[in-house]
Amino acid sequence: MDTANNNQATDLGKVIDISRIIQMIPHRYPFLMVDRVVQVVANESAVGIKNVTINEPFFQGHFPSRPVFPGVLIIESMAQTAAVLVVETLGESAEGKLVYFMSVENARFRKPVGPGDQLMIHVFKERSRGNVWKFRGEAKVDGVLVAEATYAAMILDEK
Repeated sequence: MDTANNNQATDLGKVIDISRIIQMIPHRYPFLMVDRVVQVVANESAVGIKNVTINEPFFQGHFPSRPVFPGVLIIESMAQTAAVLVVETLGESAEGKLVYFMSVENARFRKPVGPGDQLMIHVFKERSRGNVWKFRGEAKVDGVLVAEATYAAMILDEK
């Protein structure tokens, strides 16, 4: 593990690159929806980045004449960013565990997201009890809120 890149402490939290994200959560292409976590404060919050490119496989059908990043995948990017926060909070014993949605509430999609946009995914831990965690997430493009939701997830072993 390259500690120089993975442990860059800033006053806003830790930076986690894609190679470390792949160690932390089990998602892989084409379903890995976070490219980098630029701020993570254990047990509190994280900010992830998803770079949206025209090469995303779903753009062939969603929609060919006006490509739109699916809203459910914005929610998924929030969940994956939250999963990184969970692993950062719980430590190595949580690496690779599966995070299952239990609920999604108050999801709102405010503006379409398309190729060339960079999603800044802000997640905030609201509470946790045992293996159940609740988060509030916001996705922004150029500082403008494009989506938000509150969601709960259960962290389980893969087996």
